[in-house]
Amino acid sequence: MNTSSLRKDKNLKECIRQGHNSYASFFYICSMKNFDIKNYTDRIFKIRNEEEFYEMSVEAFKYQYQNNKTYREFCDLLNINTSNIDHPTKIPFIPIDFFKTHKLISGLDNAEMILKSSGTSGSEISKHFVTDIKLYEQSFINNFDFFYGNPNKYAILGLLPSYLERTGSSLIYMVSKLCELSKNSMSGFYLNNYDDLNTHIIQLEKSHSKYILIGVSYALLDLAEKYSPKIQNGIVMETGGMKGRRQELTKEELHKILAQSFSTQNIHSEYGMTELLSQAYSKNKGLFRSPPQMRTYIREHNDPLSVKKIGTGAINIIDLANINSCCFIATSDLGIVYKDNKFSISGRLDNADIRGCNLMVY
Repeated sequence: MNTSSLRKDKNLKECIRQGHNSYASFFYICSMKNFDIKNYTDRIFKIRNEEEFYEMSVEAFKYQYQNNKTYREFCDLLNINTSNIDHPTKIPFIPIDFFKTHKLISGLDNAEMILKSSGTSGSEISKHFVTDIKLYEQSFINNFDFFYGNPNKYAILGLLPSYLERTGSSLIYMVSKLCELSKNSMSGFYLNNYDDLNTHIIQLEKSHSKYILIGVSYALLDLAEKYSPKIQNGIVMETGGMKGRRQELTKEELHKILAQSFSTQNIHSEYGMTELLSQAYSKNKGLFRSPPQMRTYIREHNDPLSVKKIGTGAINIIDLANINSCCFIATSDLGIVYKDNKFSISGRLDNADIRGCNLMVY
């Protein structure tokens, strides 16, 4: 046996000792030995086309297969031949419920913060262990700038009472930071203070100032019924979620009521979740666009390994900002993925846990 063969056999034994079950696993691990996380995070927000996204997705897969024990075990149980992974649709997507039952961390760093889902009474909640808060902030700030421009152009008015009533909300953390960056004295959370909120909206309208009213659905309806302020210079953005406070409405019904009540043409939406560090936004009729580092795919209901770029079915998400947890998530949402990184949400899978955002059928 020659020297290279001996070296390969020794390496494979070490690979097996560490819990990897094939030469393919070992070679993937070796290929990512010098992975530069800083270089990676700088590049994901500058992705210009699908080819670059494909390349970085495969790169992220290699890194997480090596560095995320739970994800590697998941892939190995599926008998995934890692050497065949050369496109996002071939990458295994981990079920979103793993965030409820496992501590998904890629690498050796400890969590700097834990994002938590709202859950329902008696149900398990998702926990996203964030090992790099700066990366999380960079992601949602870049996303906001990508769709709306610099936050300092707006007053940010948060109407998110149910989210403020618990700890660990990713939405509260994001909106709080955007309020800080807006540097506007009227930016902030209004909880149930509809009087002050209405007064500030009137002031912002009189001064022709730009602002974004971001709120949970039932609170926006409460404001609409109590005051119906005319919103001409601002943006109304709903984050979904009736949470048992009101009768469920489709997005189409909700947007129609809000548009009429606030005398505005379009109602915007934000699509985000505890398990993601990136967000998609819709500026009209529930059609979402993804930022450069995020893509949605479709999987077949009865074949979770059958993934395609466009079509109708269950939603899979690649969020490259999730490099320190897991980038590849099979959600419980149903929808349609179109061309040009656009998608819509049409509902949720049967028996999926009810969560606080984007639950309504469009």
